[in-house]
Amino acid sequence: MKKRRTKKYRSTSGLIGTSGLMLHLTRLFVGFVFVFSGFVKAVDPKGTVYKIEDYLTAFGGFFDNLVILAYPAAITLILIELLIGLMLLFQVRFVLTSWLAFAFMLIMTPLTLYIALNNPVTDCGCFGDALVLTNWQTFSKNVVFLLMTIVLLIWQKRFNSVYLVVIEWVMVGLFAIAGIVFMIYNLNHEPILDFRPYKKGTNIIEAMKIPDGAPTDSTVVNFIYEKEGVRKTFELTSLPDSTWKFIDQQTKIVRKGYVPPIHDFVILTPDYNDVTQEILNYEGKTCLIIIPDLNETSEKGIEKISSQIKEIKQKSFRIFALTASPNDDIIPFKNKFDLDISFYKMDKITLKTMMRSTPGIIYLDNGTIKGKWHWQDYRVRERKD
Repeated sequence: MKKRRTKKYRSTSGLIGTSGLMLHLTRLFVGFVFVFSGFVKAVDPKGTVYKIEDYLTAFGGFFDNLVILAYPAAITLILIELLIGLMLLFQVRFVLTSWLAFAFMLIMTPLTLYIALNNPVTDCGCFGDALVLTNWQTFSKNVVFLLMTIVLLIWQKRFNSVYLVVIEWVMVGLFAIAGIVFMIYNLNHEPILDFRPYKKGTNIIEAMKIPDGAPTDSTVVNFIYEKEGVRKTFELTSLPDSTWKFIDQQTKIVRKGYVPPIHDFVILTPDYNDVTQEILNYEGKTCLIIIPDLNETSEKGIEKISSQIKEIKQKSFRIFALTASPNDDIIPFKNKFDLDISFYKMDKITLKTMMRSTPGIIYLDNGTIKGKWHWQDYRVRERKD
C-alpha cells in the first residue's frame, strides 16, 4: 500500500547564504514599493481617476471614448498594486505573485517609455501627489523594477510556501477587502492624508511666492526660415540674410526653473475681473464652496450646504462659491437650490486639486486654509471657528 504524500510547508523560504538574503531583500523592496504606490493612490482614488482621464484625453482620438472607464480603471489599478505588494511582502502565492509583478512591469515599462518620449502629461502620477516624478524618472524607475521582477521570476522556485494554501487565499481575500473598504472610505470623504498643495494649514499667499534667487526657466529660441523650398532652423546669434523668408519662432525650455507649490490660483468674477488678492488678503474668515462642475455635483450635497448658509453667515464668514462652469449655468443653479451667495470663476483643474469632494467646503482665515470638509462631513454647528 502506497503512502500518501503530503506537501510540506515550511516557515522559512529555503533561502540561505548571501544570495538568499539578496533575494529576500529584493522581494521585500519590490513589495514595499508596490504597497506604497497602491497606498498613496488608495488614499486619494479620485486623484488617480483624474490622472487617467488626463492621459486618455492627451492621447486623443479613440482614447477620448474611454474616459468613461477611468473610474473602474483607477480602482482596478490601485487594487492590483496593493495585492501584488502585500502578497510579495507576506510571501503569499509567490509563484503567481512573481508572474503578476513581472507582467505588471512588462506593461508599464514600455508605456512609460512612450510617455517619456511624447510627454502627453508632465507628471506620471505613479505615486499620486505624495512623490512627484518626471516622466523620464518614472521610466528609469520602471526599468530597474522590471529587472528586479525578472530576478524574482527566475528564482521563484527557491521561495517555499510559508502558509497552507487555504490560508493564503484567505489572506488574499482579506487584502482585497481591506483595500476596497479603504478606497470606499476615501471616496466618500476627503482623503485621510492630504499630499496636495492645498492641505490644511497652508497659507496660499506664501505658497504662491517665488523665493529670492530661485532659478528661472532657461530657454532657447529658434527661428525657422525658408529659402528656395528649403527650411532651416537658426539661433538668434546666426540669423540668415534677407534672402531667407521668416516662417516661425519656437521657444524651448531646456531647464525648468522653480515652480511654487501653488502657481495656478486665480479667482475671477463672472465678468472676469481678478479678485484673487482681495479674497486672500481679507483680514477675516472666508468660506469657499468648491463646485468644479455645476452639472456633475451632488444635489444632496448642495441641498445640505444650502440649508446651512445662513448659519455660516451668522458666524461672520464671507461666503462664496467657486466653479468652472459657464456663466449661463450659474443663475439657474442658484435659483434651483436657493443659493443666496456670489459665484466666482476658477480653473477646473485647480478646483479639483483643492477638493476631491463636489461640493466641498474650505475655510480661509487671512489666506490660510483652516479647514477642509467633504459635504458629508460638514456640520456648521460643530464648527467652533
